[in-house]
Amino acid sequence: MIFKSEIVFVKLLFPFSLGITLAYHFQDQQLLRILQYTLTSLIGFAVLIHSYYKKLKGWNFKKTIASFYYLLFFCLGIYLSLANTDFLNADYFGRKNYPYLKGWINSEPQQNNQILRFELSINEGFINQKTDRCTGKLLIALKLDSLKSIKLNYGDELIISTNYLHVEPPYNPAEFNFKQWLAAKNIYHQSFIKQEQLIKTNQDQGNSLVKYALTLRQKLVNVYRKLIHNDEAFAVASTLILGYRADLSKETLAAYSKTGTIHALSVSGMHVGLIYIMLNWCLAFLNRKKFGQILKTLVICSLIWYYSLLTGFSPSVLRSAIMITVFIFAKQLNRGNNSYNVLAFTAFILLVFSPFLIWDVGFQLSFLAVFGLVYFQPKIYKWFYFKQVWADKLWSTIAMSLAAQLATLPLSIYYFHQFPIYFIISNLFILIPITLLMYSGIAILVLHIYFVAPAFEWLIIFTNKGLKWIAELPYAGITEIWLNQWQLILLFLLIGTLSIGLSNYKKNFLFVGFFIWLILQSSLSFQKIKSTKQSEAIFFSLRKNYAAAFIEGNHCILVTDLEMNNRNFEFFVKPALDQKHIDSIKFVKWEEEFSAPNFIKKGKQLISKGKRFLLMDETFNGQKIVNRLSFDFIWAHNTPKQKIELLNKEINFKAIIMDASNKDYLISKFELQANLLNLPIHILKKQPAIMLNQK
Repeated sequence: MIFKSEIVFVKLLFPFSLGITLAYHFQDQQLLRILQYTLTSLIGFAVLIHSYYKKLKGWNFKKTIASFYYLLFFCLGIYLSLANTDFLNADYFGRKNYPYLKGWINSEPQQNNQILRFELSINEGFINQKTDRCTGKLLIALKLDSLKSIKLNYGDELIISTNYLHVEPPYNPAEFNFKQWLAAKNIYHQSFIKQEQLIKTNQDQGNSLVKYALTLRQKLVNVYRKLIHNDEAFAVASTLILGYRADLSKETLAAYSKTGTIHALSVSGMHVGLIYIMLNWCLAFLNRKKFGQILKTLVICSLIWYYSLLTGFSPSVLRSAIMITVFIFAKQLNRGNNSYNVLAFTAFILLVFSPFLIWDVGFQLSFLAVFGLVYFQPKIYKWFYFKQVWADKLWSTIAMSLAAQLATLPLSIYYFHQFPIYFIISNLFILIPITLLMYSGIAILVLHIYFVAPAFEWLIIFTNKGLKWIAELPYAGITEIWLNQWQLILLFLLIGTLSIGLSNYKKNFLFVGFFIWLILQSSLSFQKIKSTKQSEAIFFSLRKNYAAAFIEGNHCILVTDLEMNNRNFEFFVKPALDQKHIDSIKFVKWEEEFSAPNFIKKGKQLISKGKRFLLMDETFNGQKIVNRLSFDFIWAHNTPKQKIELLNKEINFKAIIMDASNKDYLISKFELQANLLNLPIHILKKQPAIMLNQK
């Protein structure tokens, strides 16, 4: 039985998290001021309750006092969320257009080809020969000089000349919301600069401890680079042991993702747990005396936090380090430590210091996985009983894998749109290799036993090949699963009600669970049936390319200059087609002629389900159009030198579509002319995609 006093943080975490979530959607400076006075009043009232609890016989008003504290923590969540929102500050740099900014690099710079990306904490802005104190973070993409690249590290102070812009929202359906992702990191502006627009002041800022940790980690990564010859093995070793963002190939990432073992590449609770087990075993001789037990506790906690420091204090490692620290000290003090309360306390501490962590996918999945181990694993383990020790250990491991997968299932499907069928096999397969890799990888770095490196490298290659083989098995995973937010909630409710009903033999919960399953299944079936009858056209908003999808049922004709393996196709176009349950795609280029049922592309005309498009490109330059043809749309491509006023006299059309292959000056010119003539114009560059219903 769990007593209420044992889960105090569980009860307080809910209103606190709710406050953070609510404040994120109502970010307002006036609301922040109101919350300051409200929270001050509530805290003062809480002090009075505590001081006069006995005189007032507070035990007679437990529910009222509990409700008051729920309100207090709800308001605290709102306040912390708003107080940590940089753009609400009066001195946020984005409130003015500073030609020059000074700040320091507060993240480890990441290089991809000749582009270096990092976060810059702004502390000063320069305008009209004046210096203003500023706050806020700016995402920088720096184009490096190919002949003499500048070397930048965490803590370096920079002065930059830049025109910073708001982070753009997603313009295409189902596109990754980069703006929302950065907002969860408190970044709202970005800038693209060249190396000559930057001055390094040779001044160091930032946290000296973090700087030391990143420097040390880089040295350790260099050790791996010298010892491990296979690039893929080096990337896995750096990511697995040190949490270093190495360049893993698409094939390797896909193998780990499809087999449900991607968590192994993210330094998390499993890694910290393995370190704790090893340290606890190595220092077992200190258990003989009280002083030895205290020393053991301090040594283990110190080394775990030192390891957390080396990984850059990622949310998953922080969660694990805090949880294990609380668990160890509670055990040392002979206090009862309810697992749910420890988990809630860990989340509470992390959210107090960084409220926006609540939107971090790793943070969410990490806590759900641990919750699954605490709640589901004991129940699943009781399904079978084995007398043999090896069989019992094997079943315990399977139960852990099932528990973690069950708890994270809804969010995994919602974010990644896939479910690995063979996750039990793959997790059992990597169990021993990952354990050996963790211990041997740390031993190589700490004890300098470099002769182990060849075996270490071979084991990584063996593990990668094994996972790739599992990923290529028939029916290895269910892909392209798209849930909306209501379906996500229903899936959580389904798992919750069925687990309570089955474990406690409550028919009412089972009935409710069955009813929820019917609603969820009906919703998904309706989406699937609806996709077979869809008929629409999507003109995608791209940066330089063009793409228009003409969808009929589960088939699509894509007029584009992109290829299947092109990054822009995978990032901007493919998510929308996956969401539409498209089974087959026919790629057609601008110059090609192609015909299919309800679709004809010939010459400079395109007809789809009765809608007529004039494909106007540079071949129309200097040409006069006769016979006054009628079209629904003019699709302007590759900077045709025409005047809309003349086109309006020569052609009957309803609207103009301009793709991103057109030069910016022509786009501005066409937009101005169309507005003067009150003609609809759709620009597919830094503006939302166009979706046309063809029914």
